[in-house]
Amino acid sequence: MIAALRDLLPFSRRRTIVRRKRSLMASCAIPLGVLLLAGAADLATISSADAQSYTYNPRPARPRPPQAANNGQMLVQATEVNYDYNNKRVSAVGNVQMFYNGTSVEADRLIYDQNTKRLRAEGNVRMTDATGRITYANMLDLSDDYRDGFVDSLRVDTAEDTRIAASRADRTDGDYNVFQNGVYTACAPCRDNPKKPPLWQVKGARIIHDQVDKMLYFENAQLEFFGVPLAYLPYFSTPDPTVKRKTGFLMPFLTSNSTFGVGFEVPFYWALAPDYDLTLTPRITTKQGVLMQAEFRQQLLNGAYQIRAYGINQSDPSVFAGQPGDRNFRGGVDTQGQFALNDKWVFGWEGVLLSDRAFFLDYRLSQYRDSWGTFLNQSTEATSQIYLTGVGNRSYFDLRAIHYLGWAAADIQGQIPVVHPVLDYNKTLDHNIFGGEFSYKTNLTSLSRQTAQFDPITTIANTSGLCLNTSADPAARMPSSCLLRGIPGTYTRATFEGQWRRSFTDSWGQIWTPFASLRVDAIDSSISNQPGVSNYLPVGDTQALRVMPTIGMEYRYPFINVQPWGTTTIEPIAQVIIRPNETYAGKLPNEDAQSMVFDTSNLFSVDKFSGYDRVEGGGRANVGIQATTQFDRGGAINVLFGQSYQLFGMNSYAVKDITNTGLDSGLATARSDYVARVSYSPNSTYKFTTRARFDEATGSVNRFEAEASASFNRWSISTIYGSYAAQPDLGFLTRRQGILTTGSVKVASNWVVSGGARWDLEANRINQYIVGAGYVDDCFVLALNYVTGYAYTNYGTTPTLNHSVMLQIGLRTIGMSAMQQSVSGGTSGLQ
Repeated sequence: MIAALRDLLPFSRRRTIVRRKRSLMASCAIPLGVLLLAGAADLATISSADAQSYTYNPRPARPRPPQAANNGQMLVQATEVNYDYNNKRVSAVGNVQMFYNGTSVEADRLIYDQNTKRLRAEGNVRMTDATGRITYANMLDLSDDYRDGFVDSLRVDTAEDTRIAASRADRTDGDYNVFQNGVYTACAPCRDNPKKPPLWQVKGARIIHDQVDKMLYFENAQLEFFGVPLAYLPYFSTPDPTVKRKTGFLMPFLTSNSTFGVGFEVPFYWALAPDYDLTLTPRITTKQGVLMQAEFRQQLLNGAYQIRAYGINQSDPSVFAGQPGDRNFRGGVDTQGQFALNDKWVFGWEGVLLSDRAFFLDYRLSQYRDSWGTFLNQSTEATSQIYLTGVGNRSYFDLRAIHYLGWAAADIQGQIPVVHPVLDYNKTLDHNIFGGEFSYKTNLTSLSRQTAQFDPITTIANTSGLCLNTSADPAARMPSSCLLRGIPGTYTRATFEGQWRRSFTDSWGQIWTPFASLRVDAIDSSISNQPGVSNYLPVGDTQALRVMPTIGMEYRYPFINVQPWGTTTIEPIAQVIIRPNETYAGKLPNEDAQSMVFDTSNLFSVDKFSGYDRVEGGGRANVGIQATTQFDRGGAINVLFGQSYQLFGMNSYAVKDITNTGLDSGLATARSDYVARVSYSPNSTYKFTTRARFDEATGSVNRFEAEASASFNRWSISTIYGSYAAQPDLGFLTRRQGILTTGSVKVASNWVVSGGARWDLEANRINQYIVGAGYVDDCFVLALNYVTGYAYTNYGTTPTLNHSVMLQIGLRTIGMSAMQQSVSGGTSGLQ
C-alpha cells in the first residue's frame, strides 16, 4: 500500500501561492487512522485541511551556529595537544574543540592521522556541521572530508528540530548515512526525563538517509506512541525534513457513496520544475468506472495559478435517472489565479465549467466541501469571476464580473443573476476643502437574470405554491402573497456620491459637525414581462435619474465626571438631516438593499439602507444619549439609547418595494422604535452585551439579543440569546428565538475540550451541536469531534440531520490525515 503526505497551503482569492507538496511511500503499511477506526462501515473522504483546524504549537526556531571557516586549515583547542611527527598523528586531550572545513567537533579526546586522513573523536562527542545539524556520539571515526566513516551510539539533531538516534551509523561517499537500529522523531525529549520515550517515534532496523535525493528510508519499521508499538511497516520512506516538494505518491484515500459505490484514489504528485507541478488522481469506483482528476499549478514571479480537470465515462448513468447526472460522460474544469501587477494592483480570476451542475456534488470532490467535511449545501454556488483590485493610501478600487452556478436541486439557474460588471471606487482627499474632509465613492452594477424569483410571505402561498414560476395561477403572484427577490431582464445602475464634513469644538466643549453630500444614480432597466412581474414593477425599458442632495448637522456635548473610583462621560447626541423625498421609491428594482436591521449600530447613519438600490429620503432627526464609565481598577460600562424621527416628507422605510425592505424594521412610523445597547466589561475576562429594539407605542420587545463571554487561562465560554418578533411583511410569520453556546476547556497543557450547541426555543429542540477534544503540541495533533448538522444528501431538495464523528491525526514531518464517520446512515468518509 502506498501512503503519503501532502503539505497543504490554501489557494485564496486575495493571496495566491502554489501549495507545497511532499510524498511519502510505504509498503504494506497500515495507516494509523485505519487502526483507530477499524471496522467502520460507511466511508467517504475529507482532506486534512477541511477538518477542524488544529495546528502544531510552534517552538522558536533554533539559531544556526556561526559557520566555521572553510579554508582547509585545522584549528584545535584542548587542555593538552601532542604531535607524533614520526607517525604523523596529532592527539588532543581534554575539552577538545576542533574547527575544520566548516565543521566543528567537540570531544574528550581527538586523534587525527595524516597518513590515513582519518579523524577519530572519543568521549562526549558533539559535531556541528555548516547546516546546523548536531551529532552526539560516544565515538566518531570519519575521513577528513567527512565523506566516509562510522559513528557509535549517536544522536543527530537537525535544524528542523527532528532527531535520529542509533547504535551505529556508517557514512559512504558523503551521500548516504546508514543508521543501524535507528529511531526517528520530530518530538523534543522530555526535559525532566530525557530517557523517557517521546510522544511518537519510528523505529527501524535500518534507517537510510540519502542526502542526494533527500529521502529517509526505513526498513522493518514500527510506529510507537510513548514507547508502545501501534503499527508495523515493513518498508517506509519519506522525504527528509528539509524537503518542501518531492515527486511521489500522496496519501491514498477511500470514498463510499450510493451512486458510485466504493472509490479508491492514489494521487501521484509530479514536481516538474521548481515553479510548477502536476498531480494526477485516478479514482477507481465499483459502480461507475474510473474518474480521472488532474491538477496543474505554477508559481510565477508576481503570482500563481492552478487548473483542475475531471472526467468520467459512467458505467451506469441510470443511477442518476431523472437527475442532471443521467448522461454517459461527466466532467469539469476549474481554475484560479492571482497576480500582482505592482505593489498596489492585483489581477485574478476564478472559473468553473461543468458538464452538469450536479457533478461536484454527486462525486463528493473534496475541494468543494465545507469546514466540517460535509458537502456544501444548496445556499452555496460555484463562482466564476475575473477581478482587478487596487489599494492606495486613502483609496480603494475593485472591478469584477461574476457568474454563479447553483448546484442544488432547489436552485433555479435562471433565477441566479449574472453580474457584468460591478465596480467600486472610493477615495478620501489628502487635503482639506473649506477646512473639512472630502471623500467620494462610485459604484457601477450591471446584472441580468433570465427568470423572476418569487418568495412566499404567507402560509397559503408557501403551501400552495402560488409563488412558483410554474404556478397554475399567475395572477396569484401578488405583493400581498409574494416578494419579488429578483427581476427578470437586465438592470444597470451607476452611482456617484461626494461627501464633506467638518468638526468644530466651541468654548463650552460642544462638538458641532456639519456635513453635506450629493448622490446621483443613473438607472437603466429592461424588465421581461413574465407572469406576475407587472404586479410589482412596470415591465419593459425604464430609465431614471435619481438625485439626492443632503445637508445636516451632528451635535455632541460630552459631560465628564471624575471620581476616585473612575471617570464617567455622558454624551447627548443629536443629528438633523435635511433632504428631499426619495424619488422613484418602490418603483425601481432592488437587488443589493434587501436586508434591513435597525439597531444602535446604524442609529446615527445618514442612510440606513444596506445597499445602493434604495436611498433614504425626507427630513430625519436621530437622537440618543451615550454614557461610558471607565473604572480606575479596570473595567468599563457603555450604554446607548436612542430613537429616530421622520421630520417631514415621505418616509422611505414605510414605502413598499419589491422585497418590502424597511417594513417591520422599526423605522416605518414617524417615531421609530427605541433602540438600546448595554455593554459591560468588568475586566479582560468577562464581557456582557445586550441589544434591543422596543416598540414605540406599546413598549414590547421587537428584537433582543444578549451575549455573554468569559475567557480564563484554561477555559472560555460564549453564549448568545436572540429573540425576534414576527415580521409578516418579510415572510417571518412567528417569533423566532434561540440560544447558541460555545465553549472550550484546556484540561491540561496540551489538551483542549470544546463544544457548541444551538437550541431553537420555539421548536424546543437542539438542532445542532458539536462536541470535541483535541491534543496539540510541537510534534503531534489529535482531534476528535462529534458533529450534528443539516446537509443535503446527493441531489435531494430537503436537508437531513446528519450525525458524524470526525478524527484528525498529524505527525509533524510525517503526515496529517483526517477522517469522518457518519453515524446517521448518510454518506461519510475517510482520508
